[in-house]
Amino acid sequence: MLKRRHAALGAGLGVAALALSACGASGGGTAAEGPATELGETEGGEVSILAWPGYVEDGTNDPAVDWVSPFEEATGCSVTSQTYGTSDEAFNLTREGGFDVIAASGDLTLRLIASEAVQELNTDLIESYDAIFPFLKEQEWNSVDGAVYGIPHGYGANLLAYNTDVFSEAPTSWSVVFDDAEANTGAITAYDSPIYIADAAVYLMTHEPDLGIENPYALDEEQLAAAVDLLEGQRQHIGEYWSDYLLEVQGLEAGSIVAGTTWQVVVNSLTEGTPVDVVLPEEGATGWSDSWMVSAGTEQTPCAYAWLDWIASPEGNAMATEYFGEAPNNAEACDFTQDPGHCESYHAGDEEYASQIYYWTTPIAECLDGRTDVECTDYSAWTEAWQQIQG
Repeated sequence: MLKRRHAALGAGLGVAALALSACGASGGGTAAEGPATELGETEGGEVSILAWPGYVEDGTNDPAVDWVSPFEEATGCSVTSQTYGTSDEAFNLTREGGFDVIAASGDLTLRLIASEAVQELNTDLIESYDAIFPFLKEQEWNSVDGAVYGIPHGYGANLLAYNTDVFSEAPTSWSVVFDDAEANTGAITAYDSPIYIADAAVYLMTHEPDLGIENPYALDEEQLAAAVDLLEGQRQHIGEYWSDYLLEVQGLEAGSIVAGTTWQVVVNSLTEGTPVDVVLPEEGATGWSDSWMVSAGTEQTPCAYAWLDWIASPEGNAMATEYFGEAPNNAEACDFTQDPGHCESYHAGDEEYASQIYYWTTPIAECLDGRTDVECTDYSAWTEAWQQIQG
């Protein structure tokens, strides 16, 4: 069932998105003067949502998968949605306007905050907020100076997938895709995005400690250059970079990929009997904790907040995170998943496991590790570096 659902999800990436009416939302707008202090009635309202595929399901892709209709029935808010394929695409669409709510990964959130495209949130108006795992709340990718801009959705790690026929024992280090990649040249894979530079930085934190990297998203010029060197060395051993995870599924099943960065959902989607497993290496791993954000220019605040409350609730969050393939944001959601083993599979609420994950965060010039004696490289520098890496 899960494989069929995710196949439909992946296919949706290649389909033109539905055109959206403004639904009461203006453009990128200017930042609201502080968070909302009270909410009006939702009945008759609208909410226009920009999100990853699989985050706003209304039964169109699968009649059995629908958490939009219960929301509409309970609140009286009408939902329209549009999907995006990359965080860069989402940034451009958000700046163009027309959306009330945005689902953003950590490589997008700070860009939206800095450009004043989203507003500070009053979490007292979101009943479901209290139950969210504490290690996901008020983090550097969803909050700034104590002000909350994003409500955590779900989370997961970028794991190391390996072919069990090739590796008789589970690898313990990312070295199999970096320093030791030559042993499987042409059969290594990596995520196709500038944010993958952070994966190299995580590896260097352990193997080149003299570089002084403390946060893989806070790299000065020297540290970024070291990460680029590592990735340029890896490039000759890459068989294929991936962004659509269904392509990685195909490679792992065919055996043309024997090691590389992956998501838990990829392994869960493999044909039974495929000799592939995953591990969280000793160096730790990057990962994601997506956030729901409200447009600074929305005129649909009641419905926008209502959606954030619903999608963070145990029932709503369970449906959305199980369908997509990630850990839910709260423990109570585990009581609502169709698969009783879902939360165990995704390590939901496991703080020790979560502590090994460096969640995607937008690189900015102000060093996120607290350094003030140097300037760090921002996302534009990472984008330029990624183009250099790929030649």
